[in-house]
Amino acid sequence: MQVDIFTQVIVPVIGGLGIFMLGLEFMSNGIQNLAVNKMRALLARIAGTPAKGVLAGTFITGIIQSSTAMTVMVVGLVNAGVIGLRPAISVIMGANIGTTLGNGLIALPLGPLGLLLAGIFALVHIFAKTDKVKNIALACMGFALIFYGLNLMTGGLRPLRNMPEVMGVISSLKADTYLGLLYCVLIAAGITAMIHSSSATIGIVMGLGAAGILDWKTAVAFSLGADLGTTITSWMASLNLTKNAKRAAYAHISFNIIGVAITIPLFFVSMDVLTWAMQWFGGDPGVAVVKDGKETFPLIPVAIGLYSTFFNIFNTVLLFPFVGVFERVLMKVGATATDEIEDYSAPRFLAKATDHAHAVANIQKETGRYLQAAQLFLDIARSKPDAPEKSDEHYAAIDILNRDIRAYTSGMFTPEMPYARADLVASLIEEEDFTASLGETLYQIARRIERQPFGAPGREIVDSVVDQVAEAMRAILPAGPDAPLVSAEAEPRIAALTSVRERCLRLGAELPWVERGAILALLGSAERAYFLIERIDAERRSVSRVVPVTETSQQSQEVGGFGAAAVPA
Repeated sequence: MQVDIFTQVIVPVIGGLGIFMLGLEFMSNGIQNLAVNKMRALLARIAGTPAKGVLAGTFITGIIQSSTAMTVMVVGLVNAGVIGLRPAISVIMGANIGTTLGNGLIALPLGPLGLLLAGIFALVHIFAKTDKVKNIALACMGFALIFYGLNLMTGGLRPLRNMPEVMGVISSLKADTYLGLLYCVLIAAGITAMIHSSSATIGIVMGLGAAGILDWKTAVAFSLGADLGTTITSWMASLNLTKNAKRAAYAHISFNIIGVAITIPLFFVSMDVLTWAMQWFGGDPGVAVVKDGKETFPLIPVAIGLYSTFFNIFNTVLLFPFVGVFERVLMKVGATATDEIEDYSAPRFLAKATDHAHAVANIQKETGRYLQAAQLFLDIARSKPDAPEKSDEHYAAIDILNRDIRAYTSGMFTPEMPYARADLVASLIEEEDFTASLGETLYQIARRIERQPFGAPGREIVDSVVDQVAEAMRAILPAGPDAPLVSAEAEPRIAALTSVRERCLRLGAELPWVERGAILALLGSAERAYFLIERIDAERRSVSRVVPVTETSQQSQEVGGFGAAAVPA
């Protein structure tokens, strides 16, 4: 039988792989859009000990189906001081278990229905009126595309069985000896490192096994290599990150390398155990099933998913007692901490409070931290070496922080709250809204200066404007008791901007018109910043931020504490 390589193999395999990976992306994005903020808050609340960290990591990664997102979340919380390194290490252990839950789902025999379900949920996503329904539909559409893509790959790989030259090469890859096992593990690790997705590698291996290209034990060995290969991706991703991010990545690398090194000598014993366990999941995975005249092996994906889950659980149980050792070793990574970059997307001071006085103090500290983060846009505008590298990523981080502050403040409202106390909470929320607008304005200043190169005359004007804005920021930034008072009044500063505007317009050919236009737009942003600084200062003065002691003691008896409430973006 002649095989058309292009239409029967290349098209379904490449197309199926693309659809499979797109499904993973859609499912991850949809679930994260729905739950990532809630999951992060839950993680910060419950991951206080290593045991709780493992459970939290397993549960949350199982929900959001992205160990990468989980690692980023953990690193941010460690950098912000919300959780310590020891529980963070245990969370990453749990994330290794949680991400394998998706492998078990992939093994479900839903391939033929995948395209139908994907089409249905795609229509729901297009016509949905709310973001919540859109994200649910996106996640379900991705889930369906995973099965459809895997089904396409299986069908495209099946004709390879009729090609002796291909089968000759693949038949040399057999995990029937320790040397052959090592070859299979290393090849799978290399493939995973190239495509940066252990789930995609396991999906390919499931397709090869289901099509009968790989025998089931060799396919399982390839899945073990995928767990090793994903550590290479973690190492590459950590190259430009902070020391704490490197420690998290190194923890992931250490767990998997140690686990694979221990599992390889036990591989053939574990295959006997897996053969015994498969009797409860359908029988012998090496037995073919004939469907529509074609031979297939539907239980091989089940065996791969089961083994992958067992490997990560075994690895976690084995290494969990040594969390303290990992912490001590990882803390020695890096000679200094001078280049640590703070993660402003995670709050530092919004701890649970038992009364309004403590809650207000927490909000004031976090708002001051937000303003300090917003001022870093001026460092970006000045091209300071220690400024954040990307203004858009920094803005996204502080936008998340502002939403967390508003959620925490909204959680202070109670049904029987006295008017004076409700007025204070409302004033805090209004201040937070003004600070968010100020952060956006400073971001605009940084972006305008980043996008437009300036000559010497233009750069001198730009630097003077940025310096004036930085001076105005001192009026609302946290300061020590001995710091000189700075007026927040906007009118004198706006008058100074008028003189800068006149100077800009009077300059001749030495200031090109494109630079002149950028400077005039910059002056508008500076003027908005002055108005917002004045408004923030006025809001702070309008309602006293001091809660009487008598009210505080009464609140401690009436309520159990203040947490975060849901707040829209």
